[in-house]
Amino acid sequence: MTNSSISLVQNVAAQPANTAAAAGLLKVLIAAQATGTAVEITTTDKATSGSKQPFWVVVGDSQTTLYDANAVVRYLYKTGSLALTDRIALEQLLEWEEKTLSGLDADNDMDAILAGADAKVGQLSSDSTVGAADVVILGALYFALSNVKDAALNAFPALQQWFARQTATPAVVAVLPVYSANVVKVLVREEASAANRNFNTDVEFVYDPAKKVLPIEGAKNILITSALPYVNNVPHLGNIIGSTLSADVFARYSRVRGNNTLYICGTDEYGTATETKALEEGVTCQQLCDKYHAMHKDVYDWFGLSFDHFGRTSTEKQTEVVQDIFTRMHKNGFVSEKAAQQLYCEQCSRFLADRYVEGTCPRCAYEDARGDQCDKCGHLLDAIELVEPRCKLDGNRPVVRESTHLCIDLDRLQPQCAAFVEKASSAGAWSANGLSITNSWLSEGLRPRAITRDLKWGVPVPLAGFDSKVFYVWFDACIGYPSITAAYTPEWEQWWKNPANVQLFQFMGKDNVPFHTVVFPSSQLATGEDWTLLHHISACEYLNYEGGKFSKSRGVGVFGNNARDTGVAPDVWRYYLLSSRPESSDTIFTWANFVACNNSVLLANIGNFCNRTLKFLDKNTTYAGIVPTADPALIAAGADSVHRRFIDDVNGLLTSFIEHMDAVRIKAALSIARDISARGNQYLQECNTTNALFTEQRTQCDTVMALAVNLVYLLSALFHPFMPATADSICRQLNAPSRLLPDSFALDLKPGHIIGKPEHLFTNIDPKKVDQWLAEFGGSASDEPKQESKKDKKKKAKAAAAAKSAQEA
Repeated sequence: MTNSSISLVQNVAAQPANTAAAAGLLKVLIAAQATGTAVEITTTDKATSGSKQPFWVVVGDSQTTLYDANAVVRYLYKTGSLALTDRIALEQLLEWEEKTLSGLDADNDMDAILAGADAKVGQLSSDSTVGAADVVILGALYFALSNVKDAALNAFPALQQWFARQTATPAVVAVLPVYSANVVKVLVREEASAANRNFNTDVEFVYDPAKKVLPIEGAKNILITSALPYVNNVPHLGNIIGSTLSADVFARYSRVRGNNTLYICGTDEYGTATETKALEEGVTCQQLCDKYHAMHKDVYDWFGLSFDHFGRTSTEKQTEVVQDIFTRMHKNGFVSEKAAQQLYCEQCSRFLADRYVEGTCPRCAYEDARGDQCDKCGHLLDAIELVEPRCKLDGNRPVVRESTHLCIDLDRLQPQCAAFVEKASSAGAWSANGLSITNSWLSEGLRPRAITRDLKWGVPVPLAGFDSKVFYVWFDACIGYPSITAAYTPEWEQWWKNPANVQLFQFMGKDNVPFHTVVFPSSQLATGEDWTLLHHISACEYLNYEGGKFSKSRGVGVFGNNARDTGVAPDVWRYYLLSSRPESSDTIFTWANFVACNNSVLLANIGNFCNRTLKFLDKNTTYAGIVPTADPALIAAGADSVHRRFIDDVNGLLTSFIEHMDAVRIKAALSIARDISARGNQYLQECNTTNALFTEQRTQCDTVMALAVNLVYLLSALFHPFMPATADSICRQLNAPSRLLPDSFALDLKPGHIIGKPEHLFTNIDPKKVDQWLAEFGGSASDEPKQESKKDKKKKAKAAAAAKSAQEA
């Protein structure tokens, strides 16, 4: 069976070996060799060919053109002259190859390919004959069977033997070099698994949130608290960034640095605000606390906050710890009695706690100032200072009466407190506003401060004559930190009475500073016990909304539950809030900046670098997901190469990042993490990372990809504190475990490590969403709170009185 010659005209560039075009090329070459037909390979002018086919065959002198490889095989083997039964059998095999086998992918359907081919092998040659059916099936299977693992092919011995015979025939041996020269080599993508990882196990980060964390002798033990959110409302974004989210970032950072870390928080549940809100809602204080505790926990869980324990203050442990601290203070002579002038409502027959009173601020004349603080000018007040005070429960004007309260003698504790502040603020590098506010209190001179109130909802005072009173929330709230820790572990004193081995970091808004730097430490010092005192305080300024304040009552601003309703991922919210963290001055949340941050930073910088690197590494025409080896000469210290300069730049930025995070300059550190990612993008551009680099400068390309994929791995640790779900996604795509944050950049993903499948880390947000969200959440909050009319105030007071009566009934 011989033919004179055929001309194979290539219409496009060499095709990848795993394509139908490459399979067709091999079929034509083998069929021609087996039938003694000469093949001339030429290239056409694509601009004038008018065809999109990768190649075609022109048959001898007839000038007949065939575009289908199987048609060429039929022609060369003259299958039309076969006996009818043989021809039918052949066509059935070719139909299976065309309709079933050609639709399977060696990367994803190897099992189906092997099983299907094994079922047909009995219809193929049982010796070294290369028939028409053998040519078609071999061409279709060659890429898959050449790249399948031996263990998988061993399960199909008949298929394995047929493939070995066919590839050893003279016809096939003769054409394989020609075939290889005219296709692009492709690797079969091995599925990522724990079995094909190759990484530095020393960097693996293991954190089990179910495991109780206790201080370890000789380790760096970090105790972190965030200001206990009050339970009378849903937290807004300013509350979240001001304390809980900032503390979470530092806790996550501390853990990935290998520090033994405990992060404690919970809801602050006692006090006047709870009683007031419970009256408004017509429920008991406990019911109100249960409702809002669950609401807060749900919001924080959605934001991905990693509390080791999120507790509450309305517990027996709180009562136990508060009363013990008070008893020791009293025994040591730091508690005194003081008769105080208070407002008393004759209609309600009760002393009015601060929040049960409203009136005109004596400083700024704001008519709706609270009894403890003016929301307009921010000054702390005593209720009796209010001009024209009124009872919030019934609207009547209260009278001044005397009530005796217990005070902590801060004036007598000032020397100890001042010495503590001087030492801790220096050693712990307190935030500037935290130190300024504290020094302001100290310079004015500390005075005895009341620690009891005429309320029902609170920790009872364990002292005869004061049985009807409870502790003031400003005194007992900070004690919630150790009491919540006590609810977490009975060994809580290992954290809270262990100053030699534990460093305490506390996060809050600036309005809470004096209670953490003066009142709470003074209470600890007054006990005479060796408490763990504050090491570092991080106090945020205010996050405003579109130029004004957040206001739940006026429907202005984004609150914790609203963030979820937008459909934007929690990590995007975390990133934007942290990039806008009011560390040294007030900042503003705007929807325009929120969308721009996602699209221009997360997508265009971080997402682009990670996805570009992993997709290039994943391609089966390059590395098929296998991490290559970097050339040691190109990355050695002192090497004059773009690669070494890249490593040195990353190390410089990494050092700066760690310095900023250690000093709790979170916003600045996040900016540096972003710069490290941008340096990765710059590196890919400098090296012109394209297919041409892979084919023409393989050593350079291997080095680029080894460094780039390891930078992606480093970014997972850098961004873990800020965007934990994104960091997890990066590690999943790398087929690598979560990692510790090192002191310097290293190639911790080693040659031969197989990455997972690349995914997009972020999605674009349509800029049209800005107007939609402005309309939904309030476009401007710049106006001051509106003052209620006297008529509205009376209606509100009557409603509160009715709620109170219903509750008492």
